[in-house]
Amino acid sequence: MKWTVIYEQDPTSGDWSAHAADLPVFVGGDTRQEAETLIQGAIAFHLEGLRADGLPVPAPRSEAGAVDVAA
Repeated sequence: MKWTVIYEQDPTSGDWSAHAADLPVFVGGDTRQEAETLIQGAIAFHLEGLRADGLPVPAPRSEAGAVDVAA
């Protein structure tokens, strides 16, 4: 399954955060690569927990996009 993940860089510290749009999963890391690695593990862990509890795994529903707006 492919999950939509949003990556954001803190303008002050330079640290990165990531969250899965369709899941209650959020991580932070020093670099974007670290945030990506951590979010992959966090999503897998969350889905494993859902399955272990006998709960359904939701289907990914979100998409990300970008738009140009004149400044």
